[in-house]
Amino acid sequence: MILVGTRPEIIKMAPIVRAFTRRGMPFTLVHSGQHYDYEMSAKFFEDLELPSPDINLKMRASTPSAQTAEVMAGVEGIIGETRPRLLLVQGDTNTTLGGGLAAVKSGVPVAHVEAGLRSNDFRMQEEFNRRVVDHISSYLFAPTNLSKRALRAENVWGRVFVTGNTVIDACLQHAPMAARRSRIIKALRFSEYALATVHRAENVDDREVLRNIAESVMEAPVPVVIPIHPRTRKRLEEDGLWGSLSTNGNVQVLPPMGYLDFLALMMSCALIVTDSGGVVEEATAPSVRKRVLVLRPSTERPEAVRAGFAEVVGTDKRTIIARIGRALKERGALPRTSPYGSGDAADRIAKALGSGDALGR
Repeated sequence: MILVGTRPEIIKMAPIVRAFTRRGMPFTLVHSGQHYDYEMSAKFFEDLELPSPDINLKMRASTPSAQTAEVMAGVEGIIGETRPRLLLVQGDTNTTLGGGLAAVKSGVPVAHVEAGLRSNDFRMQEEFNRRVVDHISSYLFAPTNLSKRALRAENVWGRVFVTGNTVIDACLQHAPMAARRSRIIKALRFSEYALATVHRAENVDDREVLRNIAESVMEAPVPVVIPIHPRTRKRLEEDGLWGSLSTNGNVQVLPPMGYLDFLALMMSCALIVTDSGGVVEEATAPSVRKRVLVLRPSTERPEAVRAGFAEVVGTDKRTIIARIGRALKERGALPRTSPYGSGDAADRIAKALGSGDALGR
């Protein structure tokens, strides 16, 4: 069983779905519905030319605890009906945690894609999610050797494989599709722009932090394009910031993007400003290769920082604006290879599962 629930999970599992299909490895694709808005979820299956999920839980819980509990109950029922030999989950979402817990309590082994990431920022629910799933997994697919070392330091009991990150596979596989099909660049008001995304709870649920980020975008030394996350827009409206941001001449606010449109924006922008770990990884793909400013005090993607792609800048307004200006002036050459692999992570994962005893062979 392959379980997804959010936009990043769909993107990062897409290459695995294709790799399993090429190898004739049977699977059931389950969507929890954690991102149930069409633009945030279903459109991604269409954009990436993936098969529709075999089962959709249509989750409607809104709080993290309720989401996790709803996924646990739903996945437990599906396991009882389909009796999978393995549950494959990705990342650090409530879907990943709920599915993993349901599987181990049902006697089904768990395989964790993107295992071993650590931010050590315990304000983040995702940090708890990924740690728990790593310690209940039988197969851990670490994107880098640094992730492998983190797992070994914590004495995880499952088998660890270094595979690279499937997000690089996804960027390489979908870049030609984005160039061919996306029309988003024609809708932009700016020829040069920074691409910004903000969605993390510790940023958007803190009024002062959100104000800092919004004002940084409005006062940035380069025009900013920002596809707005529904949660972020809601908080901006509640905090009285939406009107000034959405009408600012330096900013173009876009609705939530399908993946191909967002990939086209990444490939065409001058730099990226984000609090998304997945976007940091995508920026290192050879088809993107963009400098990233991380709107957080830490990152679980230190490989991107060490390689020169990313800089952690925090959420102070003056610092963000200054770092944007410096990044524009210092447009040095970026590495041509990604620290997250060469685009064969999904094949490595499929090979590890298909040639071992994971699927009962």
